[in-house]
Amino acid sequence: MCSHYQSIKEAARLEKYFGVAPPSAPVVDDVWPGYAATFIRAGAGGERTSHAGRFGLVPHWAKDATMGRKTYNARSETVTEKPAYRDAWARAQHCIIPAECIFEPDWRSGRAVPAAIGLASGEPMGIAGLWAQWRDPEGALVHSFTMLTINADDHAFMRQFHRPEDEKRSVVILPPERWDDWLAADAANSAPFLLPFPAQDLVATVVTPPPPPRTLSLFD
Repeated sequence: MCSHYQSIKEAARLEKYFGVAPPSAPVVDDVWPGYAATFIRAGAGGERTSHAGRFGLVPHWAKDATMGRKTYNARSETVTEKPAYRDAWARAQHCIIPAECIFEPDWRSGRAVPAAIGLASGEPMGIAGLWAQWRDPEGALVHSFTMLTINADDHAFMRQFHRPEDEKRSVVILPPERWDDWLAADAANSAPFLLPFPAQDLVATVVTPPPPPRTLSLFD
């Protein structure tokens, strides 16, 4: 559902809302599959820690990283079954993906109009995700992550996006008071977090999104 989003640019904003500093490794702000961006997971003591990971989950058993081109969204209905995601789900490898907005095509006019979807409050959103780690052929450890999605056919806001004949989907936007609960939840107690976000708390703005960057891609 979401293949393009805007991460948090300012370190001070990431610290204010998520309580973490930016990762030490380089990341991009305009994120497409294969590009390095910030994700947040729980540390050994339960505290939030930030990491650089590739958008598009690459499981530990993958032969190469290119499968991440198709694994940037995990359907909640099949996440326990699909080989790409089931290990991360079973191990409760939960993460939060900080985002200013996600980009989706608005088809209400009969044509695709690029729109940036964000919170009406102007605050960044914390998207529920799963993370994984994989070793490349040279032995380097690569982190990656995916966004969890749910059906949005009946969602008053998210059903406006994508082609009329397509199933409507939404990323799982977590309320801030549930962020730490999500990071700490085990697999047996994960499903209750996968809920729609209130339609009245979302806004869409017509934009001209930038093209995909040509650096920091794991797929180049």
